[in-house]
Amino acid sequence: MNQIRPAAPETLPARLYRDPELYQTERREIFARSWLLIAHESQIESANSYVATNAAGFPIIVVRDKDGTIRAFHNVCRHRAGPLADDGQGKCEGQLVCRYHGWRYALDGRLASARDFGPAEGFDPREYSLKGVKCESWRGFIFINMDETAGPLSKFIAPLIAKTAHLPLEKFRFERQTTHDIKCNWKTYVENYLEGYHIPLVHPFLNSAVDASKYEVDVSAPVIFHQAPPRDGSPVGGLWAWSWPCLGVNVYADGILMERMWPVGHNLTRLDYLYFFPDDIERAVMERSVAASEITTEEDRKICESVQRNLDAGIYETGRLSPKHEQGVAWFQKEVLRAIG
Repeated sequence: MNQIRPAAPETLPARLYRDPELYQTERREIFARSWLLIAHESQIESANSYVATNAAGFPIIVVRDKDGTIRAFHNVCRHRAGPLADDGQGKCEGQLVCRYHGWRYALDGRLASARDFGPAEGFDPREYSLKGVKCESWRGFIFINMDETAGPLSKFIAPLIAKTAHLPLEKFRFERQTTHDIKCNWKTYVENYLEGYHIPLVHPFLNSAVDASKYEVDVSAPVIFHQAPPRDGSPVGGLWAWSWPCLGVNVYADGILMERMWPVGHNLTRLDYLYFFPDDIERAVMERSVAASEITTEEDRKICESVQRNLDAGIYETGRLSPKHEQGVAWFQKEVLRAIG
């Protein structure tokens, strides 16, 4: 009796990884309509503190007011598009002040003062509040969504909530952020993250720590979980997950790495690594964890840039995905096609 073999799906065409116009479509149809991790509550513990960042080309600022309420806005002044804050963490004096011409906004987004603007017929300050975005927290992690009609965060990340219910995530606090620019389309990097097929050839240290032959991928859309048994004596363990469209979640016994995979252009991806550790961890242990992740990232950078070079060359058009190893990639590619229509 012949055994039925699973189908090997065809990949996305190479042109979808090198089209500048598609990048703008993806910004509008994917990133502007999804829940995106922006910051952690430990970064804005005190009143008047904020975090500003760039999310797939959208400048975002998250701020805590004197009553403890956290709000998120586009980091764009309504006067002439000046920035309210530079990217990073900071504090304000109870108002957000445009760095360009000094317009002032209350922390609920209302325009409080248009500095030295002068009398102007038809100008109503109430019509020039900051443009807000939806903002919700999950166990200290702050997410935003630019789509006013979006469902709740809890529904979107329900598989992740269930899988991490037993983990003490609240004991971890933000330690640092590192950033890596990779010369590839964002989808090239995400797809690399979504499979362990490449581990034996690309990641010698990781391959020595886990049994890649038993690497498993669980598609619990829109979250994809990864699992590989550690080899004898290896400290590797915890939870590896990825959440649509661009968030890697890596939870270990001694730390958390949240990995944001932002598109900066059609041919450039920016990785933001947000590291979280408990207060009582030894500095040496923390630094070893960071160093290990940096090694893996450099290996991924090299292979993803090489793959992108070949996608750009015009030789490769489509390929086939392994039904055993690349089911996460297959789901991601289908979701990209659905989103961009």
